[in-house]
Amino acid sequence: MFIVLRKLGWFFREHKRRYTIALVLLLALNFVEVAPPALVGQVIDRMNQGTLTANHLLWTFALYIGLIIINYGFGFTWQYQLFGGANLLQKTLRHRLMKHFLRMTPTFFERNRTGDLMARATNDLNAVSQTAGFGIMTLVDSTTFSATILVTMGTLISWKLTLVSLIPLPIIAIAMTKYGKLVHERFTLAQDAFGDMNDRVLETVSGIRVIRAYVQERAEERRFRETTDDVFQKNLAVAQIDSLFEPTIKFLIGTTYLIGLGYGAYLVFKSQLTLGELTAFNVYLGMLIWPMLAIGELINVMQRGNASLDRVEETLAYTPDVQDAVQPVRAGVPEVIDFSHLTFRYPSSQSDNLKDITLRVQRGETLGIVGRTGSGKSTLVRQLLREYPPAYTGSLRVNEVPIEDISLAEVHSWLGYVPQDSMLFSRTVEENVRFAYSEASEKEVYTALDRAGFLRDILHLPNGLQTLVGERGVSLSGGQKQRIALARALILEPEILILDDAMSAVDARTEAHIVDAVRETRVGRTTIIVTHRLSAVEHADWIVVLDEGRIAEQGTHDSLMAKAGWYYEQYVRQQLDSDTSDQLELDDSSGEPIEVLSVSDGIFPVERGHRN
Repeated sequence: MFIVLRKLGWFFREHKRRYTIALVLLLALNFVEVAPPALVGQVIDRMNQGTLTANHLLWTFALYIGLIIINYGFGFTWQYQLFGGANLLQKTLRHRLMKHFLRMTPTFFERNRTGDLMARATNDLNAVSQTAGFGIMTLVDSTTFSATILVTMGTLISWKLTLVSLIPLPIIAIAMTKYGKLVHERFTLAQDAFGDMNDRVLETVSGIRVIRAYVQERAEERRFRETTDDVFQKNLAVAQIDSLFEPTIKFLIGTTYLIGLGYGAYLVFKSQLTLGELTAFNVYLGMLIWPMLAIGELINVMQRGNASLDRVEETLAYTPDVQDAVQPVRAGVPEVIDFSHLTFRYPSSQSDNLKDITLRVQRGETLGIVGRTGSGKSTLVRQLLREYPPAYTGSLRVNEVPIEDISLAEVHSWLGYVPQDSMLFSRTVEENVRFAYSEASEKEVYTALDRAGFLRDILHLPNGLQTLVGERGVSLSGGQKQRIALARALILEPEILILDDAMSAVDARTEAHIVDAVRETRVGRTTIIVTHRLSAVEHADWIVVLDEGRIAEQGTHDSLMAKAGWYYEQYVRQQLDSDTSDQLELDDSSGEPIEVLSVSDGIFPVERGHRN
C-alpha cells in the first residue's frame, strides 16, 4: 500500500525541510491534543471528591486556552507546509508531463489518445497530489495519533480496559486491506474510462461540422451516452467500495464504545476506576473515531494515488523515439542536403515507404516534390524534420554530416515547415504569425502576410490583426488558415522552407502570388515545395516525381515535359482544367448560364490535395 510513498521519495527528499516541519508539528500535536481529556477527568474527580477550588479551576481553564492557541498555531503551520507541498508536487509533475509531451514525436501520439493523456495530466495528478497531502496526514493520524491515544489510555487510565476495547481492531485491518485492493483495481478502470470519455468529447468538438453535415447529432448523442454510462458504472463501482469504509469502521468503533462503556462501568463498580477516568476514557474513545476512519481514508487515498502514479509514470517512462546525438557535430549553414540510396520504413509499417532515394539539394535551390497521393512526398520531407527514428538504410547528410549526428536544436533552427493541415492557436491573427518570432515588428508581420497573400483578407476581419481565429482557426476558411500558417513560416526567413502541400486550399491566382513572393524573397535559401498542383513547382530548379516511394522521374520542368511521362500528362490535364475554370468564371461574370462539371461527367481526373 505504501509503495506510492517510495515512488515519491525523490520529491520528499527534495522538499525535506517542508515535510520535516509538517511531520514534527503533527507529531507534537498528538501530545497536545491528548491533554484536554485528562484535564477534564481531573476536574470531574475533584468535583466528585469535593476538592475542586476556584484557583484550580482557573488554572485549568488558562491551561486549556493555552493548549487551544498552540493547537491553532501548529495546525495552521503543518497544513500550510503539507498541503502546499501537495500542490507543489502537482505543479512539478504537470510541468514534467508537458515537457515530456513537447519532446515526443508523432509515434507517441499515434499510440496514445489525446483524451487519455489529458486525463493523466488532470485527474491522475489530482489523485497523486492527494497522496502527498491528505495521504500523509491520514498516515500520521492513523498510526502515531492513534498510538498516542492508546498509550495514554493504557498508562493513565487502565490497560485492561484499553486492551479489551481493542478487540475489534484486527477486523478493521482485514476489512481495510480487502477494500484497498478492490479500490486500486476499480479506480484504474475508472480512470481509463474517463480518458475514453475525454477523447470522445475532443473528437466531437473537433468534428462538429462533419457531424452536422452528415446529420449525425442523434447518433453521436447515443454513442456519447454509452460512453458516459460506462464511466458512470465504473465510478459507481469505485463508490460502492468507498461507501463500505466508513460504515464498517463506525460499526466496529460503536462495538468498541459498547465494550469500553460496559467493562468500564464494571471497573467503576469494582472501584478499580474512577468516574473521571471513565469519562476521560470515553472522550479518548471518541477521539479514536477519526484515526480509525483515517485508516480507511489512508488505504483509499494511497491506492488511488498508486494507480494514478503508475499511469503518470508509464507516460513519463516513454522514451523519445528520436534521440539527440550524444556528441553532436555542428554542421553550420546547410549548404548541401544529400539523400544517398535512402530507404525508410515507418515503425508501424510492414513495407518500405521510401525506396532507394538519391537526391542532392544545394543551398539557394528550389526543389519540387510531386506525385500521386500516397507516393511518399510528405514522408520524404519528414526525414529532414527528424520526426521518426533513423529506421533506414542509406544516408541523409547535411554538409556531409549524417543528420542523426547533428543536434535536434540545430536541425530545427534551419527549418520553417508549413503542412497542409495548418494548425492555428486560439489567439489573434498577429499572435499566430508571431508564434515562432515574438520580437517581430508590426511591419514584419504585415510583410509576411503580404507575401502569403493574406493582406487583403485583413480588411474583412472584424478586428484586423487582433481578430481571434477561434480554436484551431475555426472562424477562418481553409485557405485563410493555410496562408496565416505560411506567413508564420515566412516571418522567420528560415534557411530551409518546407511547404508540404501548403497551398492546396488557395485559388490559382493566390497561389501564383505566393509562389512569386517566395521566389523573390527566398534568393540564397533552400525551398522545398510538396504539391499536387504542378504550376506551383514549374519554376523549381529541380523537380522529383515520386511513385510508391521511389523516384519515378526527376529533372527541370522543361526536361520533364520533354519526357512526356506522368509529369507531362498531369501538367497538361491541370492546365486544361485551369483554362476551363477560367472560362467558367468569365461565363459566370457575364450573367450567362454555366454548366456544372464534375468528375463523373468525364471531366479531367485531377488529383485533389491530400497529405500523405
